[in-house]
Amino acid sequence: MKMKGIRWWMVSLVTAGLVVNYLARNTLSVAAPTLMTDLSISTEQYAKIVASWQICYALMQPIAGWFIDFIGTKLGFAVFAMAWSLACAGAALATGWQSMAFMRGLLGMTEAAGLPAGVKATTEWFPAKERSVAIGWFNIGSSLGALLAPPLVVWAILHSGWQLAFVIVGASGIVWTLLWMLLYKHPRDQKRLSDQERDYILAGQEAHFQQDTREKGAWKRIFKTRNFYAIASARILSEPAWQTFNAWIPLYLMTERHMNIKEVAMFAWLPFLAADIGCVLGGYLSPLFHRYFKVSLFTSRKMVLVFGASCMIGPACIGLVESPYTAILLLCIGGFAHQTLSGALYSITSDSFSKDQVATATGMGGMCGYLGAAVFTLVFGILVTQVGYSPLFVVLAAFDIVAAVLVWKVAREVCGVAASGKPMATSTEALA
Repeated sequence: MKMKGIRWWMVSLVTAGLVVNYLARNTLSVAAPTLMTDLSISTEQYAKIVASWQICYALMQPIAGWFIDFIGTKLGFAVFAMAWSLACAGAALATGWQSMAFMRGLLGMTEAAGLPAGVKATTEWFPAKERSVAIGWFNIGSSLGALLAPPLVVWAILHSGWQLAFVIVGASGIVWTLLWMLLYKHPRDQKRLSDQERDYILAGQEAHFQQDTREKGAWKRIFKTRNFYAIASARILSEPAWQTFNAWIPLYLMTERHMNIKEVAMFAWLPFLAADIGCVLGGYLSPLFHRYFKVSLFTSRKMVLVFGASCMIGPACIGLVESPYTAILLLCIGGFAHQTLSGALYSITSDSFSKDQVATATGMGGMCGYLGAAVFTLVFGILVTQVGYSPLFVVLAAFDIVAAVLVWKVAREVCGVAASGKPMATSTEALA
């Protein structure tokens, strides 16, 4: 039996996978105050644990992206999801900062496939004019996972211990992997996809997504494009903000704003709820800008990026407020801001590369971003005890603004790709 709007069911399945993905990575930050006490871990050692995840995640991203491009979205995503679920559950066995860093490194390596797989799935299932909306919806999985982590982890700590949280999240990943293998199919294999919807998807995709031939040398061609350098530079500058939010908000609320663990459970999820709003709103802003400002879809993506970066001024002002609740409000603005610009960056990536390059390009950009985040985290772990959090939030805002300017100036619209893989200029209306 044919189903109407099945592409939206597919993106919902991707979203659920990213919820589990980000729940696994955010379990540590919420458990950190208790875990650090139990295992005698210092702030600097905690920064090394976080950085081990970031470095392994960064280095694995291009490999994971290439693997998904090579083997396909369905099987590639499933292999990595099963692996990250086992790595997450294994963290419950950690006995010190070194063993925890090792398990988090394994988690980083295996979780690296999440976003490349999500971007690739949306390029398979959506026409260009809906792609930013679809990416916005699946990207809420990242902040929704972070949103669910505080109440789940605190509940586990109060009822059993921090180890239980890692086991629960690992088990949920295994369940999702089985559902993914059962339910996800490429549009060409989905028998419930109506001819009308299939034609709608294909007619709205750019020429380089409709090519059926797989070409070699994707990595070299990606490195030759100016858009990759714009995207990679923006990821290096913008990723530290999101990783700081994910890894340090619970500690910030406890050490700087003097909240107890129950208050952290009540409030630490709010910035990630705001981030969810940023994901969805950012996705809809692009077609709105395209329609009402009469610009190409590609330019509208850059406008959303600039809007999100401008909102990062909010958390930059966190050192000026005394109320912990006002501080949480400013962190909420930061979460909203980052996920708005993050979705725009993923949309720009999906617009810039062919279907056999897009997961690889996403992974390579992610590698750059997470290496930048790892360096910032190591510096953060040292400086936060010397200068405090406030100046570092100002630096993060400045990074995002510079990232938006770089993409605006450097990135160029690519509406078609020649057989050789080199960009070729066409009319801007081809993306509409």
